[in-house]
Amino acid sequence: MTVIDQIHKHRSIRHYASDPIPEETIKKILSAGIRASSSGNMQSYSIILTREKDRREQLSQALGKQEMVRDAPAFLTFCSDFHRMRKWLAIRDAQDNFDNFLAFMIGAIDAILVSQNVALAAESQGLGICYLGGTLVFCDQVGKILHLPENVVPVVGFCLGFPDESPELRHRLPYEGLIHEETYQDYSRDEIIQIYKEKERIDWERYLKSPRMRELVEGENIKNLAQLYTNLKYTKNFHQDYSRKLLSYLENKEFLNHGG
Repeated sequence: MTVIDQIHKHRSIRHYASDPIPEETIKKILSAGIRASSSGNMQSYSIILTREKDRREQLSQALGKQEMVRDAPAFLTFCSDFHRMRKWLAIRDAQDNFDNFLAFMIGAIDAILVSQNVALAAESQGLGICYLGGTLVFCDQVGKILHLPENVVPVVGFCLGFPDESPELRHRLPYEGLIHEETYQDYSRDEIIQIYKEKERIDWERYLKSPRMRELVEGENIKNLAQLYTNLKYTKNFHQDYSRKLLSYLENKEFLNHGG
């Protein structure tokens, strides 16, 4: 299978076989991961490999009681990390310029790039993965479980293991709705409706297959997918609350020194 074929077959795996992942496979995919592009080649990230059952259970609870985190044989957490580099700078009597928000973003981008390298390498070895956005949302809890020091923030993580299911491919927005030639081409009302037409139909049907979600939709008088997103899944209060928590956590991790 070519890399492009593999990418087009990607599915998030939520059910895993109990088989352990061979050590040589772990090292192979993580070694492929660290070949990812990196800003200034600083590699301002760290990867936490969690295989202990008790710690995976703790992460499962912290990440919204996601059973797949507990059931998969491994969980990988990718962190923005300038802790290691700042210690090196101090040893070499060099100026410390990485206690600010830009540094966090550089590390976060590095972490995300390496995570996708690892994901592709894992799938090439017959493994399955499922990203969890809650890694950043619940960064304070994840950080405590993983004993993360100053200047280390969990950005993204995913379950890792051999698939015990074969789910259908998820719908994606059409090419024309995502790709812009030369400059950003703003959308007309009709174009927006057309771009989201199939997503509204397919994802609405998928959500309503869940009895719990159907009950919530009917109870809140939700009429369409857009309302489902903003009234149920990603509410304003949720975003505001966790934005404040994230900023507080970044400050505690010495990533918000604005100078002046």
